Amino acid sequence: MSLEAVGTFWVVSFLLAMLPGADWAYAIAAGLKHRSIAPAMAGVSAGYLLHTVVAAAGVAAIVAGSSSALAVLSVVGAAYLLWLGVRALTGPAPVLAAADDGPVASSPVGEAARGFGVSALNPKVLLTFLALLPQFVDTDASWPVGVQILALGTLHNATCVAVCSVVGTGARAVLRARPTAATVVTRASGLMMMGIGLVLAGEQVAAVW
Repeated sequence: MSLEAVGTFWVVSFLLAMLPGADWAYAIAAGLKHRSIAPAMAGVSAGYLLHTVVAAAGVAAIVAGSSSALAVLSVVGAAYLLWLGVRALTGPAPVLAAADDGPVASSPVGEAARGFGVSALNPKVLLTFLALLPQFVDTDASWPVGVQILALGTLHNATCVAVCSVVGTGARAVLRARPTAATVVTRASGLMMMGIGLVLAGEQVAAVW
């Protein structure tokens, strides 16, 4: 993988992490209910790691069975990014205040377990990994495909956890005082994600022709 590819991947990863979802909601709940969100974020990170390992094994097996499989996965991934961007741009405004409904786990172990469930049991996470990561794999690189997927997945994991940590920590001060902030972030991220999806799709078409 080139540094340029890794940099592009990180931009896409950051935009995905900026889209409010189940991990945002749980981070906000933990930020509102507990002094530290570290246990909750450790659980979320463990769930993402599980999906990374599954994606790495699956993509490596697919690529080994077909030389054109990676190109197909890349096209599907670009289409998925476009779909996510359209949904973020045209969908209803996220209602994050609902994350404050009811109590959350009171012990660090319980918080971590719930965080693991939020990410590990979310099928959209695995779908995102399977659609996104293969687009940035270099089959000619010295690193095996599975190792490249693990590296990219770990970077995405760290990005998501960092964003969720900031969201959870600042939930009380920012999101309650400025309820439109999440909507602005969602719309902007969706627009940029559509642009990146179009670029990635164009690259695959150009490679074929």
